[in-house]
This record gives sequence, C-alpha cells and structure tokens, in this order.
Amino acid sequence: MTATVDLISAAPEPIGQDGAERRRQLPRRRTWRPASELAVDLGTANTLVLVKGEGVVLNEPSVAAVDAATGNIMGIGLEAKRMLGRTPDGILAVRPMKDGVIANFDVAEKMLRHFLRLVIDRSILKVKPSVIVCVPSGITEVERRAVRDSARSAGVKRLTMVAEPMAAAIGVGLPVETPVGSMVIDIGGGTTNVAVIALSGIVCDASIRTGGDELDQAIVQYMRKTYSLLIGEPTAERIKIRLGSAVPLVPEEELDVKGRDLVSGLPKIVRIDSSGVRDAIQEPISRIVNAVRRALEMTPPELASDILEFGIVLTGGGALIRGLDQLLIDETGLPVRVDEDPLTSVVRGTGRILDDYGRYGNVLTT
Repeated sequence: MTATVDLISAAPEPIGQDGAERRRQLPRRRTWRPASELAVDLGTANTLVLVKGEGVVLNEPSVAAVDAATGNIMGIGLEAKRMLGRTPDGILAVRPMKDGVIANFDVAEKMLRHFLRLVIDRSILKVKPSVIVCVPSGITEVERRAVRDSARSAGVKRLTMVAEPMAAAIGVGLPVETPVGSMVIDIGGGTTNVAVIALSGIVCDASIRTGGDELDQAIVQYMRKTYSLLIGEPTAERIKIRLGSAVPLVPEEELDVKGRDLVSGLPKIVRIDSSGVRDAIQEPISRIVNAVRRALEMTPPELASDILEFGIVLTGGGALIRGLDQLLIDETGLPVRVDEDPLTSVVRGTGRILDDYGRYGNVLTT
C-alpha cells in the first residue's frame, strides 16, 4: 500500500492549446513508498542501510556517546565519532560492535533502532520493516542471537541474515549461483572474511578477527615505542589512510603527527614516513595473507582452477590499503583486483538479494 498526494490542485492552470497539452503530460501525483524492505551492514566501523529500490540511504559510523551515570544516549553516528578521545568525565564514546559482532547489547540495540527510525520515518506510513543483516561468516550462535534480539527490539518485523563474504561476492557481480568457483576477501573494521563460493554456498572459508582496527592499534603502538608519542584512534586512522601501504611506495611519503609526549607530558609534533607505518602494520597484514593461504589450501582442485582463471576480488575498507592487491599477487601468484567501491560492496550485494529473491534467496539464513 502506498500513500499518495494529489499535486494537480497546486499547479497553475495552463493557458491555450499548448498549455492544455502540457496539462495532459503532467504527472498526476507523487508517490512515497514506505521503507518496508531494508538491508543493513552492521559493521564494526560503519553501519550502512539500503532501502529496496532507492539504494544506500544511510552511512554512519558505528559509534554512540553514552552518559555514564544515566545510560542515556548523547549522540549516535558521526556526531558521536567526533567525540572519540574528546569526551569529558561522565560521557563515554562507545563502539558497540567489536570484531564484527555485538559487544555491547544495550548500546547496539539503541543505535540500530536510531538508524532504522531515521530511514523508516522518511515515509508517511510507519511500517515495521523486513530486514536482511550482514554477519561475519565465522559468527557463533550466541553472537547470531545477539544480532537477532537487537533487531527485534529495534522494531524489525522479519529478520534474515547473510554472510558478509557472500553478500560482498554478489555485490561485486560474481556468479555465486553457478558451479564456477569465486573467491572474495572482505576486510572490514573488525574481521577479515575469506571465502570460496560456488552454487550459492560457501565451500571453504577463513574468518579472522583482524581488520582495520588492528591496523590502527598497531600504528598507536608504533608511535608510542618509536617516538614516545601518545595518539588516539582517530589520529591513527588518519595515518593509516594517508601513509598506509603493504608494499614500498615510490616515492615514500611523509606526514606531521600531533600527540602528547610521554616523557614531558606536553603536546608535540613529529614527522613520520610511510616506510615506518608499513613496518608497523606488517604483522596484521601478514595474518590476512595467511588467512588467504589457508582458504586456498582447503579449496577443492576444480574450484582452485576457476580461481586461477578468474582471480580474487578484494572488498571492504581494508582493501583500500595501497599495494595490498599487489602483495597478494606476489604471495599467491593469482590475479587480484579491488572492487570499484569496496566500502559498499556488502550492502550493495544485500540490495541485489532484495531485488531478486528468486535468484539469491537461498543464500539467506533465519
């Protein structure tokens, strides 16, 4: 059911024969469609919501600011992310998602309810939506139950789930429903999911709790040990984006970093280069490469031949680390490409499932 409003009465009366012709060509009404079918990528770093037929309508950081005394939410999303490392006593900036799953149930429920309300309230008719939520492939039953309970408390009518690497593969256009083997690596904020997919199922996978957050923490420790400089996670994330790389850069780049000197306790500026940052993130990058190796070792030979021919697709925010595709090419000898928009590949794939249940419906779980 759709709500309609007639706009003809508000339009000026056309004059003459040409005006009458234009009058017949005017749209008779404008239609608002209730947001009744949604796809949610509830990620460690960002939450994306897609409405069927409209595309991605919300992309916000998965952060909430909480009053420590009352438990009230002071801010959610980008507003709360700006508070990270800057909050006074009594206000906590909380990231309720850790390693791709819910770590703080109460805050996650309120955050999800807030995001869904922003989307649903755009329509005139308030309806309880049917939602597909993306979850890591290695999620446990307890973690799955936490996602389900949070969604139901937020007002979801019907909830189904899809594994993130499966949604990412659909989002980048891989033929997941065919017998041809496809391999996708989804590097998120908290997890890295490596999966070989064929016949609408995950044949073998390797899911590790290593992602963008691990890279940030490695940079924080590097700045502490090398320069005796204390920096926060937002600064570490900026360093990762500006200087992070998996292979040597030509030329190497430099950046001024502000923080607090651990010796004097005073604010300080140091200049760092991309080679030092690359050494700092080498360990978590190596864990990702080893996960890819493990998945390839478990792959049946027929599917391995398909991967040799069609290659590997990199998705997720971690895919934007410069040179990561080249490093994987050097380590595996397989062709590797990065999706054009890796940050939204998971939620785009879930949107394709919404558009074509007949083709992709069997990849969902309840």
